[in-house]
Amino acid sequence: MTRHPTPLLAAVFAMSLPAAAMADVIVSSNDGHTIMNPQGKLVAPAQPAPDTISVIDVTSAPPRIKATFDAPGSVVGPPGAIWLSPDQSWGIVTAATKADADAMSGAKSGAKSDAKSGGISPDDRVAVFDLTANPPKVVQTVTAGLGASQVRVSPDGRLALVANRAEGTVSVFAVSDKRLTAVGKVDTGNPKSMPSAVVFVDDQTALLTRGGDNMVSVLHVDGTHITIDPRPITTGLAPYSMDINAAHTLAAVSNMGRGDGDEDSISLIDLQSKPYRCVGTFGVPSGPEPMKFSPDGRYLAIGAEHGSTKPATNPFHHDNGLLGLYAVQGQTLRKLAETSTGPWIEAIAFSRDGKTVLLQGMRNRQIEVFDWNGQTLTRGSTLPVPNAGPESFATSWP
Repeated sequence: MTRHPTPLLAAVFAMSLPAAAMADVIVSSNDGHTIMNPQGKLVAPAQPAPDTISVIDVTSAPPRIKATFDAPGSVVGPPGAIWLSPDQSWGIVTAATKADADAMSGAKSGAKSDAKSGGISPDDRVAVFDLTANPPKVVQTVTAGLGASQVRVSPDGRLALVANRAEGTVSVFAVSDKRLTAVGKVDTGNPKSMPSAVVFVDDQTALLTRGGDNMVSVLHVDGTHITIDPRPITTGLAPYSMDINAAHTLAAVSNMGRGDGDEDSISLIDLQSKPYRCVGTFGVPSGPEPMKFSPDGRYLAIGAEHGSTKPATNPFHHDNGLLGLYAVQGQTLRKLAETSTGPWIEAIAFSRDGKTVLLQGMRNRQIEVFDWNGQTLTRGSTLPVPNAGPESFATSWP
């Protein structure tokens, strides 16, 4: 069914996005089909809203949303389910889940299997969007594998990889003229490996987190042919989110643990050693799903769910999440600052100059904004996201 923009969005669309594309922008993928019930389970609302992408201008303070348009997306998976091209003209977004009308109908009638799904089912969509169009729009939709989550494009721009959490594979796409062509899949050999985050080290190498079997795999790239190195990298329990610094000397991996209230960890992988190896694992507050290096690589921002997604009756429940800024000192981390945030936080993004930090709040459907001076975090304005929860960020800078 064709959806027509609301008057508010129509007014936003009327602005010239090509001008925004020339500015410094951050794109936010927003999930309109998922909420969290009081028991901490992901379910569809009675009336799911469209999933969207918001274009945020961070050229000057305070940041502002310049456009929002319909595009598939999902909060399920690490918050890296969107990618933006270096020239900010186009990007790719994935959807690990979707609202399932049959499941919602069944749940209302009391069907046991449908009630378990909560009106949500796995999805495999991958969408290409054009930010130079006015209004911006999705221009291609292809399929990856079930649970399509983090997407990344090789530095030379010729290959895209999508981690498919629900089937234990990685989809491979050739990239040409801002379009994707499926060329194969990489099978991890374990359908329960839960591949989640994928990043390119260079055009010949990528890394893949596998929370289901507790390892990070090295992927060797030869054209469109991908193989898995037989030696896994060991970080911590349930590696999940992953980021790489601008110099491509360190990768950071969030280890989500059992999600049961204990301290969790962040691991650093040395990308200058041959073979790559984990060189440090550091304790952080529980649920470190959001994580991002600053553009200059001097800092690592680490968010923590901090029990904010647990039921109020759970002994580890907190009403708030946490945002910490850590100095990257060689191959170690040192906490510099920490502040409370809203609950159920997702992705973190820095402005190009590293002085502004954006943090997504899925439950409150807003983006929190902080000023960062290298020592202290100062809370700024808040950006409400219309009708959907923000769940993944992408920038054209590291």
